[in-house]
Formats: sequence, structure tokens, C-alpha cells
Amino acid sequence: MTIRRERIVPPLIAFAGFLATWQALVWLGDYPPFILPGPLVVAQRFVEACADGTFWPHLVTTLGEIAVGFTVGAAAAMPTGYVLARSRLANRVMSPYLVAAQAVPILALAPLIALWFGTGLLSRSIIVALVVFFPVAISTMVAVRGVDRRLLEMARSYRVTRRQRIVLVEIPAALPGIVGGLRIGITLAVVGAIVAEWTGGEQGLGVLINLARGSLFDIPLLFATLVLIAIVGIALYGAVLLVERRVVARS
Repeated sequence: MTIRRERIVPPLIAFAGFLATWQALVWLGDYPPFILPGPLVVAQRFVEACADGTFWPHLVTTLGEIAVGFTVGAAAAMPTGYVLARSRLANRVMSPYLVAAQAVPILALAPLIALWFGTGLLSRSIIVALVVFFPVAISTMVAVRGVDRRLLEMARSYRVTRRQRIVLVEIPAALPGIVGGLRIGITLAVVGAIVAEWTGGEQGLGVLINLARGSLFDIPLLFATLVLIAIVGIALYGAVLLVERRVVARS
């Protein structure tokens, strides 16, 4: 019970302090709601948007993009990371291109991808996959390289096949690092989806942000959408963390 309190109470205190600082800033600056709405105004608008169905079609669209993009990006990144860890030639050939691709801002690539593939689910999922790919690939590479050499030597002494060595030794040993990369990747997937939606389309939380600050000029709705995006990110991160605890504990 004490351990649970130690985990729950400090974040709650920090959150309460954040809300109090936010409200104090609104009062001291005497900001109107269309400049900086207070937390109570945002909370009220959040409840209204949930009740009248404003959020739901946009949320479903964004979650679909995250699911497809994260799955594709992670599925491509993990074997790539393994190859980079175990092949010096592949590392020398591919690493400069991966770093160069990561250095290019996704905001610069998103309009091009939208131009080539349209503004639908395909282009948005590609953007999410690109954002997810690099951190998961690098985390996998570092985790595989960090596998204890004594485990590999023991596997060789038992004359296991390459496939058995990968499945029974390397992946279980590297799993904590790989899943750590997935935790980073899932949060970046949310960012990638929002950036992708800014390039165009009719639905998505990123589209709702543009509508709220543009044609609707509903700044409380904009803040409420940001709160929803934060909740989505925290929930997805927690889901990956839960999977990590169960999978790593079994391995």
C-alpha cells in the first residue's frame, strides 16, 4: 500500500501544481479565453466535446493511423536493427543513410509524401512509420550488440543453429532494450500522426487542431484537443509498458 502511494501521490501533487501554476498565470496575466483559457474552461470544453461527439471521429482516425504506422515501422525496424548489429558491412552501408534520413525534419517530408500518396490513410501511415523506424531500429541494434558474449559462446558450445541462437538467446537477452525502443516509438507515433494530419485531410486530431485555431477560432477546443492527444500518448505508452512487463517477465 505504501509503495502504491509513493507511485501515485508525487505525480498527483505535480499535476496539481501544474494546474495551479496555469490558473495563476491566467489570473495574473488577465488573459481572455481566446488567448489562454484556464484549466476549468478547458475541462468544460473537453467534456462538451466528448458529449456532443466532436472528438470521436477524429480520435478513431488518428488511432487508426497510429496503429498501422507503428506496426509497419516497428516490424521493419527490428530486423533492420538486428542486421545493423550483426553485420559490419550493413552497418557501414546503411548507417549514413539512416542518420541522414533522421536529420531531415518530418515536417519537410510530410508534404512530399502527401503529394505522392495523397492525404489518406496510406500517406499518413507512411509518415508515422518513418517517425517510428529510426528509434526502434537503433534501440534494437544497441540491445543486440549488448547481449552477453558468454551467452553466445555457450550457445556455440551446444552447437545450436543460427535460428535457435536468435530465437532462444539473442532476442530474449535483448528484449528489454528492444521494448524500450518501442516505448519511445509509440509516443513518437502520436506525434507523427498529428504532423501527418496537418498536411491535409478531413478527419484526425491534427485536423481538429487546425479547425479549432482557424475557421472555428475555438481556442478552448484547441487546448482540449491537446489534452486528448496527451491522454492518448500516455495510454499507449502505458499499454506498451504493460506488454513489456509481461513479456520480459516470461523471457
